[in-house]
Amino acid sequence: MRSLRPETISDIDWPTWKPRDLATLLFVIQGDRMLLIHKKTGLGAGKINGPGGRLDGGETPVECAVREVQEELCITVRDPRWAGRLHFQFLDGYSIRGDVFVASEFDGTPTETPEAAPLWVRLDAIPYDRMWADDPLWIPMMLDGRTFIGRFIFDGDRMVASDVVEASADEVRQLGGLAG
Repeated sequence: MRSLRPETISDIDWPTWKPRDLATLLFVIQGDRMLLIHKKTGLGAGKINGPGGRLDGGETPVECAVREVQEELCITVRDPRWAGRLHFQFLDGYSIRGDVFVASEFDGTPTETPEAAPLWVRLDAIPYDRMWADDPLWIPMMLDGRTFIGRFIFDGDRMVASDVVEASADEVRQLGGLAG
């Protein structure tokens, strides 16, 4: 990092930035609705989000996304597709990079677990006011089928700076890899 307390996206040397954790999010979209969760534990507890979590050792992002949806909602997605990559730097020093996936088909019934409660929402009524502050900047791109890279600086729950650009999977591979 160029600054001990970055305030703008350009304060971070993103090509050399290394996140502490790697994670995924996966959004099931069927017709005019999307399956979200009310997160009960961990980072973002109390917020509405897509199911997801941190990669286990040796796991690819897509394997993680499928596993996390199984653990949080008791369903198995059949057709995960990569949609974007998110980079988060928190002012307390924590950092996380997440790959975002979408799917439309799954087996099972979304079921509440100790980690999450399922929540179907209409695409025209996404509860952004109960979600992370960055979500309205990239979820519309995801819903339009555009792939993206997002970079964000947060101070706790408050977004300090953001940058979201359309980007192909090939561009992401060049910036730091994209596997499975």
